[in-house]
Amino acid sequence: MPIVESTLDPSNAIYDYTLPAGEPWLHTIKQGQTFRILDLEGNQAVDTLFYSAADHEERYSASDTIRHQGNLYLSAGTELMSGEGNVLLTIVADTCGRHDTLGGACAAESNTVRYALDKKHMHSCRDSFLLAIGHADCGLAKRDIASNINFFMNVPVTADGQLTFADGISAPGKYVEMRAEMDVIALISNCPQLNNPCNAYNPTPVRLLIWD
Repeated sequence: MPIVESTLDPSNAIYDYTLPAGEPWLHTIKQGQTFRILDLEGNQAVDTLFYSAADHEERYSASDTIRHQGNLYLSAGTELMSGEGNVLLTIVADTCGRHDTLGGACAAESNTVRYALDKKHMHSCRDSFLLAIGHADCGLAKRDIASNINFFMNVPVTADGQLTFADGISAPGKYVEMRAEMDVIALISNCPQLNNPCNAYNPTPVRLLIWD
């Protein structure tokens, strides 16, 4: 996958926030703005959803994005498509090289199925998504939680079509940067998962930046 570095200077960003491990984040990104997710300590999975700010029913579609680019993984040049066939954002820089579209968000149910019954009540990305929209007057509801992007997460597909959750391929300081092609709402769960190697069994903070 192509490695493309950014020319943007963090000191010129209009927004700069460090999101703690396991916490949610919801923010509007205006058309033409550039949004960066920076993996501060390496191998931190960042579960992310995007919605049109004008119409929340128009949202990121994993299937449309995969079909549009002919690739399961996201990297520089990928257009993140909505279910209406419109481009929400374009990945304009990426120093990780590959991001997951298939692994989904961890939840109480998946914690139970994948790991053990006593893991059911561990904090999960689905909980984080619901917590964020529950505390914001944004018009989003539980039914709006769809299949998400897992930035920096490594989910290889085996020859027989199975998904495997493997050690991450990111590292401290790796980032992905996107240009908004319309006003979008970004919803993030900085994954709290402790039971698989997507976070190296150690959730860590990420840095979120926006430029005009």
